[in-house]
Amino acid sequence: MSIEINQDGSLNNSREQHLAVKCPHCDVLSHITPVSTPDFKKLLRFKPSQVGLVYRCDSCNSPVFLKHAVKSYHADYVSLSSHYIEIERPREKFSYNYLPEEIEGLFREALTCYSNNCFTAFAVMCQKTAQAVFADQGSMVRLHLFDQFTEARDMADIDESTFVLSKNIVFDTDTKIRLIRATEAAVLMELMKDLLYQAYVRKGKLQQAVMMRQFFISGDEKTDTTDDKEADTAILPQQET
Repeated sequence: MSIEINQDGSLNNSREQHLAVKCPHCDVLSHITPVSTPDFKKLLRFKPSQVGLVYRCDSCNSPVFLKHAVKSYHADYVSLSSHYIEIERPREKFSYNYLPEEIEGLFREALTCYSNNCFTAFAVMCQKTAQAVFADQGSMVRLHLFDQFTEARDMADIDESTFVLSKNIVFDTDTKIRLIRATEAAVLMELMKDLLYQAYVRKGKLQQAVMMRQFFISGDEKTDTTDDKEADTAILPQQET
């Protein structure tokens, strides 16, 4: 199944009614509508191997850019592959509240690489983030995080080769990172999020929750003590004058 750009600039796409992506602007899985195509005469003149199309997000009205490979050129139309590459991806979200400043900066940069489809750069930044975490937490916590990392593989049923790649990137500082595929980067992303959650976010949330409960309990105890003292004072017999 292909997409065709006609001489008049119109677009023929049998999948148009079902074309939906996660918008990089509003972060909603939305239907997109084509609004702009390349100049047909220039396409025939330069014959690029890939073509960019501009769509409109039906949810927020923002532009969405997709890149299609060209299948063939004809006198009255250009045939494009129905498969596309998203030029802009939605930014990955993570709770940075409990992360040290250095680790937050490294992981933010890693997520930026991932959002821009720079998967090998993303893996490199994940390795640097992990090194900073282990330096901050110490060797004992590193061993504990390794056990949880392995446990996550079993829970998510990750295949052996993909898991070994992620494990080497995160825990082996001597690993030379090769080109990373999108599917491998997606698994590494979730494992890194889980590692940071276990190392900082879970601990921070738990400490904050315990502190808040102790604060309110302490306040209630003070109130009860004050009430008891007032009650004792009220029932004391008055001395005759």
